[in-house]
Amino acid sequence: MHADIHLQLHALTAEELRRKAAAVRPQAPARLPVLRSRLGWKLVELGLRLVTPAHRPAVLAA
Repeated sequence: MHADIHLQLHALTAEELRRKAAAVRPQAPARLPVLRSRLGWKLVELGLRLVTPAHRPAVLAA
């Protein structure tokens, strides 16, 4: 199979899969991005606490 034909078939399949995924993806509530952001920052804070030596406190920006 020629490379250009293979690439076109792959692009068509990928587009079809994207359309199917968009059709079944549940609509996220408006509050979810805020919750995701807060959870992400809590995980960053926890990670900083885990990697900071015990004798030196972590300094977080406000």
